[in-house]
Amino acid sequence: MADQYKIPYFNAVVRAFGERFKLTVQQAFRYLYNFKGIHFLERNYDVEHTLSIEDAVEDLILICKKNGGELA
Repeated sequence: MADQYKIPYFNAVVRAFGERFKLTVQQAFRYLYNFKGIHFLERNYDVEHTLSIEDAVEDLILICKKNGGELA
């Protein structure tokens, strides 16, 4: 993680995801980790960070659903 803004960005996205589904930060992170959302954010950070946080949350919903997640 060379970019100094990656961790704050991930934090903001995880928090927004948690707020959307009324999850704690820990629950949101575990869900995103288990259903490949964190992996998606890391792999696609260069594009995702140029979008709004809301767009990133929408992308995560789709990715997690594709990988077996049931929140949505």
